[in-house]
Amino acid sequence: MSGVTTQISSVKKTTTVHLLNTLVVLTQDRPDFLRRTLQYYRDWTGPVLVLDSSRDRDSGIETRFAGVTYRHLPEFTESAKLAVRVHGVEQVQTPYLTFINDDDFIDADAMGECVAFLQDNPGYGFSYGYSLSYRATGNQVDFFRRDKKIREDFNDARAQDRVQSAMDAFLSPSHAVIRTELLRHWYRSIPADINEQWQEIGCAWYLFASAMGRILPIPYAVHECAGAPARNKAQFLAALSNQDPISRAARESFADFLASMSRQALGHDSASARQFVLDSFATLANSLRIDSGSAHELIVESNWKSPLTGPVRRFGVNQYVELPFYNQAFFDKLSHIEFLIGALPAGNVQLSELEGVWVQQEQLLRQHANDTPETITGRLWKALDINVFNTEVVAQLATQLEKLNESQEAGSLSVWLQHLEAVGTVDRHRMLRTTASGQLLDWLQARQPQDAEVALANAHLTQAGGAPQFGILLLDLDDDMDKLQVTLDSLVEGACKSFKVAVFTTGEPPVSTSIQNTLHFVKVTRSNYVEKVNQIARQMSCDWLLLAQAGDQFVSSGLLRAALELQDAEGVRAVAADEIQRLPHGALKDVFRPGFNLDLLLRVPALMARHWLVRKDVMLDAGGYSPDFLGALEFDLLLRMIEKGGLAGLAHLAEPLLIVDAAQLEDNGDERQALQRHLAALGYKAQVSSTMPGSWQIDYRHTERPLVSVILQSQDNLAQLQRCVTAVLQRTRYTRYELLIVDNNSQSPDVHQWLEREEQQNKRIRVLRSEQTLSASALINTASQHAEGEYLMLLSSEGEVVNPNWIDALLNQAMRPEVGAVGAKLIDRQNRVTGAGLILGMNDGVGSAFVGQAKDAPGYLRRLLVEQNYCAVSLACLMVRKELFNAVGGLDEEQFAHAYADVDLCLKLGQHGFLTVWTPQVHVLHSGEPADAPQALAALQEKWHDAFAHDQAYNRNLALSGTGFTLAPATSVDWAQLTA
Repeated sequence: MSGVTTQISSVKKTTTVHLLNTLVVLTQDRPDFLRRTLQYYRDWTGPVLVLDSSRDRDSGIETRFAGVTYRHLPEFTESAKLAVRVHGVEQVQTPYLTFINDDDFIDADAMGECVAFLQDNPGYGFSYGYSLSYRATGNQVDFFRRDKKIREDFNDARAQDRVQSAMDAFLSPSHAVIRTELLRHWYRSIPADINEQWQEIGCAWYLFASAMGRILPIPYAVHECAGAPARNKAQFLAALSNQDPISRAARESFADFLASMSRQALGHDSASARQFVLDSFATLANSLRIDSGSAHELIVESNWKSPLTGPVRRFGVNQYVELPFYNQAFFDKLSHIEFLIGALPAGNVQLSELEGVWVQQEQLLRQHANDTPETITGRLWKALDINVFNTEVVAQLATQLEKLNESQEAGSLSVWLQHLEAVGTVDRHRMLRTTASGQLLDWLQARQPQDAEVALANAHLTQAGGAPQFGILLLDLDDDMDKLQVTLDSLVEGACKSFKVAVFTTGEPPVSTSIQNTLHFVKVTRSNYVEKVNQIARQMSCDWLLLAQAGDQFVSSGLLRAALELQDAEGVRAVAADEIQRLPHGALKDVFRPGFNLDLLLRVPALMARHWLVRKDVMLDAGGYSPDFLGALEFDLLLRMIEKGGLAGLAHLAEPLLIVDAAQLEDNGDERQALQRHLAALGYKAQVSSTMPGSWQIDYRHTERPLVSVILQSQDNLAQLQRCVTAVLQRTRYTRYELLIVDNNSQSPDVHQWLEREEQQNKRIRVLRSEQTLSASALINTASQHAEGEYLMLLSSEGEVVNPNWIDALLNQAMRPEVGAVGAKLIDRQNRVTGAGLILGMNDGVGSAFVGQAKDAPGYLRRLLVEQNYCAVSLACLMVRKELFNAVGGLDEEQFAHAYADVDLCLKLGQHGFLTVWTPQVHVLHSGEPADAPQALAALQEKWHDAFAHDQAYNRNLALSGTGFTLAPATSVDWAQLTA
């Protein structure tokens, strides 16, 4: 009985100390964190006060956590965190309180010990223990050493000694158990405009100056890792030691405030007290620099691999047994924390990692027509191995095991499921739908045809003479039957049945087949598979060929849509479709390609050359795949097709065919060699280089050095003109250019004097003067007639060239015979993009994507970093061959006198078969602001109706709003229109 009595006494004592301490939980706009935290403190028998400064009330808190006092404080949403603390401390009725962040786990027993210590030692104002840090990723929790072993009893009689000792080896008491009146006095006194760093420093300083403090040798808390500990440390050091006038004034002002609060405790006059505070700041700064009390070192990696066992922990090389964490009781508490982190995920880092996990699990949960109980169970075990906290997976697996009479394992999983449900599991389907992968899955689901639509499409194809036959060349070079089954299942379950599959496997074929079978296995080796692929391609009775890998999944609607589109596609030689890619951690991203884009293909073949549908006769005529380019089979084939037949008949289908592993953007030697071979075949002695893996730059090494006429306009804009001209003259490496300034009847004497002086002093400059005011288009047309250069460089006088090789880089593209116009990347002085090629229909007009992004950001499909073709580029910087400019009639002075003449010019060049190239190698400072000319825009839309209906440089499945290149809302395919 004595043991029972002791246990009851211990419970009563724990309950008593809990009742004396209020947990004040601070949260804002993080409901998932809050609910997990409150679940953790569910057994706390004392008061819990939630201060929620979110805009929206969390109505579920009071229902689910009945013992919690929930205060919704939207009036503090825009306030500093200090304001919430000031408000909260006044609400506390207990003698002690502990501030808790919504992502922290402070041990209830440890807080109880701290309360008991303070009860027994009235001279102490606060107490706490040692802490770890944690970082939660998808399936793993990493623990870091946060505190070092330091002096634990700050019991000096003199306040100065306590402060100095605390600052010398600093462990912040911000989450300690603190006497309420002591903290209330602090928050009633603190300046309202104090920043977060000074608030924490000042509160700690005040506590040590006002009372004794005790660090108990116990594990106290596990705090979430701030995203960048080094950055947080730097912010504190900046406040404490920066010597600029503003920082020094703020520091001295705060020192005066602390001295005034603590002068009696310090026993100094105001000047001496102030100096002591400043000296203690210097001590704290040094402590932070050398990390005398703090650390950030990974010591444990933990992964919960099985519901039938606890977490599996991997300990780092360095362990610190002087700290009080190394006992089974504490590791059991860590297990509880890890369980809650896994069962109730929260935070962008963890959720972004789980995005891919949930996608993989959702795929494994799908059932197939040829499934058996054993295949379903096998996939469910795989899903459980990926993440053990998915209740849907656990429930389904337990049910399947019961069906297979595996009662013991089924029972264990049922117990695990009960544990998960007891803490209030999250709706993973809902959470997945908030991610990019979930939205993409919804988008794909919306495009899946219904049975009636499939029947309608197939009837239409039959009536028109039958569907095109697709030959799927499927590489299984790793002999992976599981991956192979994924691909075959997706084909069988797809809407299109007009295909034959040849599997090239390094393993033993499971059955004997022939070329006449729908599924034909071909035994290959890694050294001869290309030869075998070409051989089978010649023998297959099909119209179109597609090369894929085992594990690639065919999208249900893809081949059916392709069959309908290609049935009457006379002259089409090859088609690039869209695709969905799986990232290494399982998340999905869309790869929605533009219409055929030669320059983008040449620069990023890993993203642009895969999974083309190629007409069989075209492939064979080009010689099939080459074993000399194993790492770039499709890219090399496409290049040979272009060499043989030009750019005609290369099309794009805005529909994903496949879900595949993400392309490896790496330094691929086969890609480089294939590209060099292609350029040599075209007659170039080009140099291919790469500044980032997976992307290529081409120096065509043109031998000619043509004269370039740089055309600028002036019209009472002296300051702009001076900046522009100075930049051209000082930053242009290319020597064969003239600077033709055409003045549009300026009225300013200063402009005329400056132009006259510049023309006299610099032989490069010529000035044309118009005695009447002309439109911008007319002015450029006039200048073009007087230009002596073979190439016109139309440059806005509002712009400022940045890089010295700007003309060289533009000529590198413009001198290609297939190119009509070349444009540049426009940026602002903060190195943000203001223009990167023009897109028709963007934001209901003509606009640029990526506006506002960093100059060096990659952009969608790396499209901010590589040359590519657009329908149009901006007149802010546009190079065009003079001969072509004249051939298409120059700029339209009637309809587009003041706006959109650049778009019209590029579209006219395109109509004559010439490409418009945008290059990121040339940067021009320019606002890039779109024209506000509704009448000209309407005229442009009417004249180029088809181009506006679908800009070939963009993708129909992407939104034409905002900064562009985001997934458009989910819409179904118009199957009725396709079969009309």
